[in-house]
This record gives sequence, structure tokens and C-alpha cells, in this order.
Amino acid sequence: MMMKNGILKSSVVVLLLMTTAFAGCLSEDENEDKEVIRLAFTVKDDYEDPDTNPQLMADYIAAHSGYDVEIYPISSSNAAIEAVRFGHADAAFLDGGAGFVAWKSHSLEAILADTKSDGSTYYTAAAWVKNSSNITSLEQLEGNNSCHTGWLKSAGMLMPMGYMIGQGMVEVQGDPDDIESLRTTIENHFDVATIPESGAQYSGYSGAFECMTNGAGDVAFAKTTSYEDHCEGNEWCLDRDEYRMLEPAFGQVPTHPIMIDPNQMDSAKKDAFVAAMLAMSSEMWVENYPMNGTNYTGCYSLTTHQVNDIAQNTCGGEILQNVLENSGAVVEVTSENHLGSYSDAIGNIPGISAYFADKYNS
Repeated sequence: MMMKNGILKSSVVVLLLMTTAFAGCLSEDENEDKEVIRLAFTVKDDYEDPDTNPQLMADYIAAHSGYDVEIYPISSSNAAIEAVRFGHADAAFLDGGAGFVAWKSHSLEAILADTKSDGSTYYTAAAWVKNSSNITSLEQLEGNNSCHTGWLKSAGMLMPMGYMIGQGMVEVQGDPDDIESLRTTIENHFDVATIPESGAQYSGYSGAFECMTNGAGDVAFAKTTSYEDHCEGNEWCLDRDEYRMLEPAFGQVPTHPIMIDPNQMDSAKKDAFVAAMLAMSSEMWVENYPMNGTNYTGCYSLTTHQVNDIAQNTCGGEILQNVLENSGAVVEVTSENHLGSYSDAIGNIPGISAYFADKYNS
């Protein structure tokens, strides 16, 4: 009996030691995760241009956040979303469509976004007509000829059609879960719809505007800035007062968001990551920059107003331009203010969820 008790006690002691050791391993793993920021990002085996290597961004964030930073390699936008959802990565760098999926389908949140060259984080989709046109409202577009920038383009198709479907101005034709129903819907609503392939006549923003100007269409679906963006130097353009935009505009097409899972990324890590990204945005490369009577070349800080003598590809703004391919800056955003009107519009497009699921898996 004493031997059995001894064996039992020994077994309990061993079990307790194993449990304690296992708990210690879990605790160490959890602590390690808390000390690391992982970025879901597409990587290459070899970079023809080493300045585009995301490791430069990771190194910068590490130096300015106090965290180790690792690249979690992914092969698609959907893989980036899944990596954040399941805790393999802390942040994903997405385009607007993938951001819509991440927010609406998986409750990820946008915390930062690229800026355009003018500092904005969006462009606004709008309809243009010639001033001589009898069309004065969006409701009057039915039965007229339309000029689109291309098939499934944001400002040229998804935003205007999604907005008008949502407002009850356009009725969806065909299977509501099939993206091809959008083509049927457009062809049913307009008399002749110009939907050019990429590179064909009237493709793109300039093409849609020219299509309307030349009389091939009565309305061009483009951007609020289309005249300023595309008419300078083009002989086919008329004077500015010969065009007008219909109201209201269709909403804002967002720049690329950076997204996290707020339920998995703690506030300290999030704040450190955001601060490092904003620090990156506060640096720009200058050459022969005049300051206090001297010309400087180097990395200029908008915060300290000093020029640092470092390698050009390690300057914050250069990293953002080279790695994220943006204007050299990001700003803080929320999902609602960055993706809200875009999501409201494109969410009405038939089959959009299935289309994005297929697109972002490839």
C-alpha cells in the first residue's frame, strides 16, 4: 500500500512539473508574440530593386517602436486578411476592395491609409455631362448613352452603379449573386454603354471624359477632378464652362488602408506601430535644400527640421514610396471615415462579394 502511495505521489509531482513547464512555455510564447510586430506582406526571392524590399520598412518600424518587427510572407490579399484574422500577423497592407472585405466580412479595422500627392486619402466619383445637355439629375440618365472607364473600375462603374442601385434609381437585372448581372443591368438601364477594354479607345478616366465630349456618350462616369486631371493639353477638350457635374457625387474611393484586428492587437503595440508609421511619413529626402544659409542633401525631418546624413533608401518617405508605392506618407484613419461611403456604394453591386473573394485569392 505504501509503495502504491509513493508511486501515486511521484506521478502527481511529475504531472505538476510537466504542467508548470508547459505553462511556462505558453507564457514565454505569449510574451514573445507581445514583443513582436508581424507585417503581412508579399515577399520575393530576389529584389531587382533592393529599395523595394519590405525589410527596410520592418527595420525602420523596429528602430522607432521598441518592438522586434518581422515580415509574415503572404501570396495574396486574402492570405493577408486571413493572417491577421488568425493572429499570424498584426497588420495587413490592402487595397480598397480588400479593405472592404476585411472590414465588412471579418471585422478588421483600418488604422492608417496612404495619401495621394495632394495629401488626401480618397478621390470622389462623379458623373459629368456637357453644359448643353438636358440631363440635370441622376434620375434622368436612364435611356441615355453612358461612358465608363472600364469593366468593374471603381469610379467609372462600381461607385456610380452601386450608388444608383442603392438609391433605387437602377434596378438589378439577373442573378443578384453574379457579377455578370452588372453588365446586364447597365445595358438595360442605358441605351448604349461604352465599356472599353484596357488600352482600347475611350478607356480610363481620360477616355471616358473624351467619350462624353465627342458625343459617343451623354454622361461620363469619372472623378470630380477629371477636367483638371485630363484636359490640360488635350485638343479634344472643351472649355471648363462647357461641362458640369451632376449632383450628388457617388462617394469616396479610398486609398490603400493598413488594417488590424482590434481584438488581437493590444493598444500598446498598436500605438507604437502607428507612431512608427507616422514617423516614417514625417521624413522626406531632399537635395541641396537651403536652410540657415547652407544647402543640405539628406533625410529631412518635418518634426525636428533637421537633415540627417543617412542612406536615401532608409529615409522614411523614401521607404513608403518604394515599398508601399505611395506618395511617401500615411495618415491615421478609421474604417468608417475611410471606407464608409465606398462600402455603402459597392455593397449594392450584384455578386461583388463572390467577385472579390475570387480576385483576392489569386
